Amino acid sequence: MLRARLTTEMKEAMKAGDKAKLATVRMIQAALKDKDIEARGLGKEQPTDEEILALLQKMIKQRNESAGVYDQGGRPELAENERAEAAIIAGYLPQQMDEAETRAAIEAAVAETGAAGPKDMGKVIAALKAAYAGRMDFGKASGLVKEVLNAKA
Repeated sequence: MLRARLTTEMKEAMKAGDKAKLATVRMIQAALKDKDIEARGLGKEQPTDEEILALLQKMIKQRNESAGVYDQGGRPELAENERAEAAIIAGYLPQQMDEAETRAAIEAAVAETGAAGPKDMGKVIAALKAAYAGRMDFGKASGLVKEVLNAKA
C-alpha cells in the first residue's frame, strides 16, 4: 500500500515540478530497493509495511542528526535541506502518538507483558514495537518505559 502511494506521489511531484519532493521520494524508493535486495539475500519476502515505517523513521532520524551537525558547522542552508527532507518523509508516517497516548500504551504493555522492573524493558519495548510501529517515537518511549518500570520496582 505504501509502495503504491510513493509511486503515485512521485508521478505527481514530476507533473507539478516539485523537485524537492521528487528527490526525496526517489531517495525513499532507493532505500526500499536496498531493503528488498537485503531481504532477498536473506531468503525473505518483501519488507512489510511495519518494516517500511521503521525504515522511514530511521531516515527521519538521520536527517535530523545531519541537520544538527550542519547547524554546528555553520551551514544553515544544508541543515534546512535536511529538515525539509525529514518533513516530506514524515508525511508518509501515520499520525504520531502524543505523550499521554504513549504513556497509556506503555502502561498497557507493561501490564500485558507482566513486566516487574527495569530488567523487563526489552519485553515491553518489543510489545510496543509490534503494536505501534510507525506511530510511536521509540527514542522518547524508552525513557518513559524506564520511568514506568522503575516506579514498579
